[in-house]
Amino acid sequence: MTERNIEKDNFLSESFNDTFTESIQEANKSAVVVGASLSGLMAGIALARAGLNVTILERAGVERRSGAGLQVDSGEIDRTKTAKFLRKLASGGIRSAEAWSSIEFRLRTEAEADPRIDLRYDTRVQTINQDDDSAWVVTNNGEIFRGDILIGADGHRSTVRRHVAPDKPNATFAGYLIWVAIVDENDIPEEHRPSLNDPKFTMPDGIGDFLLGSIVAGADGSHDLGDRRLAWAWYDNTRNDLLRRLGCVEGTVVQHSLNAPDIPEQTLIELAEQASVRWPQPWLAATLHSIQTRNLIGIPIAEYVPDNLVKGRIAIVGDAAHVVTPLTASGFNASLQDAATLADFVAKEIKGTEAAEALLEYESRRLKDVRQIVQSGQSFSRSFGQ
Repeated sequence: MTERNIEKDNFLSESFNDTFTESIQEANKSAVVVGASLSGLMAGIALARAGLNVTILERAGVERRSGAGLQVDSGEIDRTKTAKFLRKLASGGIRSAEAWSSIEFRLRTEAEADPRIDLRYDTRVQTINQDDDSAWVVTNNGEIFRGDILIGADGHRSTVRRHVAPDKPNATFAGYLIWVAIVDENDIPEEHRPSLNDPKFTMPDGIGDFLLGSIVAGADGSHDLGDRRLAWAWYDNTRNDLLRRLGCVEGTVVQHSLNAPDIPEQTLIELAEQASVRWPQPWLAATLHSIQTRNLIGIPIAEYVPDNLVKGRIAIVGDAAHVVTPLTASGFNASLQDAATLADFVAKEIKGTEAAEALLEYESRRLKDVRQIVQSGQSFSRSFGQ
């Protein structure tokens, strides 16, 4: 056991007054967060700053994951200290395109350094429940984690959402997918690399489809020539049959993404041919490199307009609460506002009925806004999706 883990265990022991019994975690003021992607990490960090002891449970392993580029606003709409802190932590307060992995690294580093946060990977939640005194989860290996409140940040296929909204548990397939990848600038021919004067965002026209391209910092945060990365997202509505054939979509429900090893060779050939007549440089070089190296993923897009965000002591945030088309470039920013708003309302006492009351205040503040965010992208999906 490392020195840091010893210190953390000592802190938790003191904070919870040695009340660990039968793997049930209890605290004077505590939360369990299901999911440790961006929204879960932000929710956990915000709740810890509000004075709660937080356990974050993530079903995936601890290894770093990749992701697409994200649009991160500069924070003009941030009104609270919590929102401003999360914004600065995630992006430095600069409106920019960021690599998902860069944001996740910053948030994870903060969460791991916070003695109020217990971050656990390889922990799959099986069941969720609550009573008048607490909410809890049971994991696949029988562990029970209990808190005053329970927050679902477990993505568009949320398990927690099934408890909060049993009559509307699933996000709906929008009728298209997005091919996404991030390419190191040095991996494309020198003559095709962007200059410092090239726009950081671009949207070249395709033939019935389109691409969003972003020049983002390198893995080390550098924006110097040769150190940057090119993030691209190719909107494609022509391969829904492929998604259904491979089980990525069943009925109206997205089951999983199309990972690189599972992409048929013929599909890669077709993508390369289409890219060659669609995209200008440097995006042609970037897409071809991704295709040739199988460094891409196909993400079937889902949408979810929530009717409620809370049930008793349990609430949902991020993609668990509202699933929006990436074209709106608002998913990350909505998740940040969810986390900040939630923390601000539960910073007060949350024992007894006050926990449910605090969560209802969160819902009243966020529900209308997030419904409008999702609906703003649905007109595009209706026209583009097949």
